[in-house]
Amino acid sequence: MRTRAILAAFALTLLAVPAAALRGDVLPKDNKFILWWTPQEQAAGYRRMEDVVKVHTIRRGARVHPLPRAAGPEPQIAFTYQGLSWTPEAMMEADHISGLLILKDGKIVLERYGLGRTSTDRWTSFSVAKSVTSTLIGAAIKDGFIKNLDDQVVTYIPELAGSAYDGVTVRHLITMTSGVRWNEDYSDPKSDVALSDQGPLVPGKNTTVTYMSHLPRQYAPGTRFVYKTGETDLAGILLSNAVHKTMSEYASEKIWKPYGMEQDGIWMLDSSGHERGGCCISMTLRDYGRMGQYMLDGGAGQLPDGWIAQATVNALPPPAAGARAQQYGYFWWIEPDNTYEAQGIFGQMIYINPARKIVIVTNSAWNTASERPSGARRTAFVNAAVAALSGSALPAPR
Repeated sequence: MRTRAILAAFALTLLAVPAAALRGDVLPKDNKFILWWTPQEQAAGYRRMEDVVKVHTIRRGARVHPLPRAAGPEPQIAFTYQGLSWTPEAMMEADHISGLLILKDGKIVLERYGLGRTSTDRWTSFSVAKSVTSTLIGAAIKDGFIKNLDDQVVTYIPELAGSAYDGVTVRHLITMTSGVRWNEDYSDPKSDVALSDQGPLVPGKNTTVTYMSHLPRQYAPGTRFVYKTGETDLAGILLSNAVHKTMSEYASEKIWKPYGMEQDGIWMLDSSGHERGGCCISMTLRDYGRMGQYMLDGGAGQLPDGWIAQATVNALPPPAAGARAQQYGYFWWIEPDNTYEAQGIFGQMIYINPARKIVIVTNSAWNTASERPSGARRTAFVNAAVAALSGSALPAPR
C-alpha cells in the first residue's frame, strides 16, 4: 500500500460554531480553513463536524448488521519501520489515530480508540467519501436511473453542455480521466481546487458546476489520469440529478438501511447546499468497518452483478512517458496484489483484502494532510496485520 498525497477539496467557508463545548472539546474558530486546524481542533472537529459545517443526515434502519468479536485472543501485531519496533498502540500515539479496527471473516479481531473518541462517536471521512459516491452510482445503474457508464455527463448535468465536458462519460468521471484541465495544488490559493466552490451563489445553480463549466480541455477524454476532487463533486451532483434524491437519502436506501449501519451518518454540504461527492461523510468506526464488509459481501443486493469486481480493478490508461504509474478504479485506489482502499487525507482509510476477507480501518488526525512517515508506518502495520491473520510471512512491501 503506497503512501499517496490524496488531498480533498476544502474550498468552503466554515460556519460559526456553538459556544458550548462538550467534554472540553476545542472546536475550530469561526471561518477557520479546515486544512489549518490545530491538533486540538482536529480531535474535536473531525468528531463533531455537524457542529462546524452544514450537513445532511444519512438515516440508519431498524436492523444492525452484527460485528461479533472473534473467538480467542487478539492477534499480536508487531512490525518494524525504519529500524524501530512498533506496536498498534505506539503507532496510534505517534500518528494521532482516533480509531483502529480490524475485521477478519466479518468479525472484530482488534478495536482501539484514541483522542477522546468512543465507539459511538463519528469521525469525518475526507476523501473516503469518493468511494461511497462511486458505489452509489453503481446502485443507480442497477435501479435504472443511469443507463450505463458510457452515458454522457451532460445528459445528467445539462448545465455542462457546450463546455469541455461535452464527450465526457460517466466512466471518465469516476476514473478521473475526463481530460478537462485541473489544478489540485493546495499551496496555490488560485488553484482550481481552492476556487471551485468559492464563486457567487446564484439561485438554482450549483457553484461547482458553474465553475467547472468554464474549464478548458487539456487531453482527449479517457487518455490521462489527473486527480480532480472537483469531478468527484460533479459525480455526486450527477447522481442526485439522476435519482431525484439527495445523496444522503440515496445512501440511506442503498447502504445504511439494507446493510444495517448502527448509527446515522452525516454528509458535509457544499456552499450551494449539496452533499460533496468527494468529501466528508462522518460515521462510527464500526460503520467504516461495515462499509468495507459491505463491499466484501457483494453490496447487500444493491449493486449490479459484477460491479464490485469492475470497480476495484485498475481502469486507467497507460501513463504518459515519464509519469508515475498509478492504479485506480471507480474512485478506489488499487494495489498490485488485488487489494483496494478508500483513502482520505489526515490518515483516513478503509483497506479491503478480498482474498483474505480482511478489512482494516484507520481514522486519524495526522500532523499534515499527507504525512509521509505516518502513511509508510501504516503500510507496515497493514502488512504485519495481514501476515498475522493469515499465519504467513510478511507480504512483500507495497
